[in-house]
Amino acid sequence: MSYEVELKFPVADPQGPLSKLLELGAVKQRTIEQRDTYFAHPQRSFAESNEALRIRQVGDENRITYKGPIIDQETKMRREIELPFQTGAAAGQSLRELLEILGFTPVHSVVKTRETYALTWQDRDCEICVDHIEALGTFMEVETLAEEAALGDAKETILKLAAKLGLSAPERRSYLTMLLEQKGIPRE
Repeated sequence: MSYEVELKFPVADPQGPLSKLLELGAVKQRTIEQRDTYFAHPQRSFAESNEALRIRQVGDENRITYKGPIIDQETKMRREIELPFQTGAAAGQSLRELLEILGFTPVHSVVKTRETYALTWQDRDCEICVDHIEALGTFMEVETLAEEAALGDAKETILKLAAKLGLSAPERRSYLTMLLEQKGIPRE
């Protein structure tokens, strides 16, 4: 079972942490625009269980992602299952229709421009992202993936890397939650 271990930080200016990141040997991967459409479950509250189901569109690419409940108090550590499906806008729309027929309801979309960087640090592959979120601002995410037996090491790596980059005051709320709170919409 694969888990995502991440921390997210609001940053007014990402240049300082990015300079430190590049000094550590990080390599810029790409800059992309992502549109994440989140869905509410027909019989349970994802807000209460801290789960998420989304369709992510990046250009013609489509992915469906399930994020399980957060299992750590310091980081956002959770099981994540992400599956690609057929490319193209029509395929994304068809999956959305399928979910709606099954009783899921769209909640909101999060649109972001994401710059990704790859870094192997403390023998772990890490991804660091600079996210520019419409209506929210700029954030940096530091994350790695780990199997269940290595979650403690993954958490320690993420905490130490964030500190090395000078990032403090992590934001535990999701982008979706922050956007809904900003608009006064309750999360289902």
